[in-house]
Amino acid sequence: MSTVTVVGAGSMGAAIAWRVIAGGNDAQVLTRTPLKVAIPGAKHGTVGDPITGDIVVLALPYGAVSEVLAQYEGQLDGKVVVDITNPVDFATFDSLVVPAGSSAAAVIAQAVPGATVLKAFNTTFAATLTSGEVGNERTTVLIAGDDAAAKAELAAVISAGGLRAVDAGSLKRAHELESFGFLQLTLAAAEQTSWTGGFGLTS
Repeated sequence: MSTVTVVGAGSMGAAIAWRVIAGGNDAQVLTRTPLKVAIPGAKHGTVGDPITGDIVVLALPYGAVSEVLAQYEGQLDGKVVVDITNPVDFATFDSLVVPAGSSAAAVIAQAVPGATVLKAFNTTFAATLTSGEVGNERTTVLIAGDDAAAKAELAAVISAGGLRAVDAGSLKRAHELESFGFLQLTLAAAEQTSWTGGFGLTS
């Protein structure tokens, strides 16, 4: 059994926590203020409380990540940190806010050198995490990272929760995953696709 701490309980954070619990794993959910509606089965707390999870999912907007990492400086060493962000410039919705050729995951990895950073969940919308389906396909979560054991641990949590996990390669692939996530966001914002849909991966 794995213990997963989800920082943030917006639509993505809540969906990920629900899938963790559905798979028989433990979930701790940390938010800036106490949740008005609890996520059934999760242990709840506020940001700043001790992190209990071996896997820590940053279910936050990219702009909020640095503050949380600073608050937990030194406390993420030895943990698997999962970045789900799409670092979009929401003022223009026409570019990413990370250096060209880099990724949010790479920036986060530099900030927490004692942790193992993975990129995952950024190419799925919350609705497909909740439903478990994209069209006729099972929802796929793409995982990028440099530590095979960490990827396998996260994949086991995802699979136990009823979703499909696919190894997308090294952490360098986070650059492509974020570009793909950016494309999905722009298509949905332009109403060319639905926020309840997305791209499926066939076998």
